[in-house]
Amino acid sequence: MTVAKLHITTSLAPITVYSPYDGSVLGTIDATDASEINELLARARRGAELSARLPRHERARILEGAARIIESPREAFAETIVREAGKTIVQARKEVLRCVNTLKLSAEEAKRNAGEIVPFDAYVGSEQRQGWFTREPLGIITAITPYNDPLNLVAHKLGPAIAGGNAVLLKPSNLTPFSSIKLVEALVEAGLPPEIITVVHGDREIVSALVSAREVRMVSFTGGFATGEAISRKAGLKKLAMELGGNAPVIVMNDCDFDKAVEGCVSGAFWAAGQNCIGAQRVLVQAELYERFRDAFVAATNKLKAGDPLKEDTDVGPMISKEVAQRTEAAVNDAIAAGAKLLCGHKREGSLYHPTVLEGTPVTCRLWHEEVFAPVVMLAPFETLDEAVELANEPEYSLHAGIFTSNLNVALDAAARIEAGGVMINDSSDYRFDAMPFGGSKYGSMGREGVRFAYEEMTQPKVVCINRG
Repeated sequence: MTVAKLHITTSLAPITVYSPYDGSVLGTIDATDASEINELLARARRGAELSARLPRHERARILEGAARIIESPREAFAETIVREAGKTIVQARKEVLRCVNTLKLSAEEAKRNAGEIVPFDAYVGSEQRQGWFTREPLGIITAITPYNDPLNLVAHKLGPAIAGGNAVLLKPSNLTPFSSIKLVEALVEAGLPPEIITVVHGDREIVSALVSAREVRMVSFTGGFATGEAISRKAGLKKLAMELGGNAPVIVMNDCDFDKAVEGCVSGAFWAAGQNCIGAQRVLVQAELYERFRDAFVAATNKLKAGDPLKEDTDVGPMISKEVAQRTEAAVNDAIAAGAKLLCGHKREGSLYHPTVLEGTPVTCRLWHEEVFAPVVMLAPFETLDEAVELANEPEYSLHAGIFTSNLNVALDAAARIEAGGVMINDSSDYRFDAMPFGGSKYGSMGREGVRFAYEEMTQPKVVCINRG
């Protein structure tokens, strides 16, 4: 795989990228040493100056142009996602289309969200004043992205940052760098000055340097809770926006549309081999419906085909690596040893871990209270909505939740009481539209993504006031 070298290279050993499915070598990327941080910052400073001077129509033109460039050969982008991330080809095509949409939304934001009139004369003593506020760039933003959505999650960092007139130091996952590089190449081809985005690859040392640099005015991070805590300690006085994972509950009430609930929960649990921060992890089913739902859920899960992600009929591809699949296998073994009952799955072939369903998982198990990020789902019965909401709210951090019911009052009551960044009604927890605000609750709450909301996080108001007295 040939990629443009848009980043600073050093004498460090290259990083080899492997296929999650068969372990074949996909290519190498140059690693950047932390000692190069001053050169990186110098380039980013030039990028920030160029970006801030770009007229809004030009930012929009570049973002729209990049969207067209990606949409035209989208199969090549999809195949890159499949090869480096292990998503199925069907899922990868959808990610490409979402990336196109994210860039188009970012282009619109560049043109419309420029500020507001401030009604100074609404306040006694300010009758002779008038003015407005504008939205100004922060400057340099460090963006750190994970492996599970290697194209669209990067677009969610870059699109709003460009729309707001910023420069970005981008650190994609070492496991899935090529999708992000192809995205940056598309932006440069569309006319973006190359200095505006600097792609950096490397280890914790370079991440620490990127995060702690005083000139960096914001860190936008998507990843694990422990890494997020470490970043917050290193960052110092700057803006932080973090999406730190979840442990999504989905509540299934007796009066739900049964087939829709089963289909939605199966899809929500096993999309992208469960490597999905809003994937359904705990499915809570009202007791009268539990056995029927469990049997239908297991039957539908057993129909899913796990295998080669490039094949059109594959439903579940590999996990990101054999080691991650082994850790998942061990976590399920621990849960079973603690008393959980295996209903189906729990079969590993290298990095391929077959969709797995458990019931009776003790709430003390790691699988119950931590993010599993794997094709593993736990079923549990409940009697009352109060009990279901209490179970749903147990984890310390939460992104999305879902509820299936035909009773609008019940749905809205649950939505009000569930502690999550979003509650999907008659849908699985894993629904996301790229324009909606997206982020966590409780300890997982720090800023919001979704194009408009990320754009506002990445800009700052400047007030202009005229005294006519």
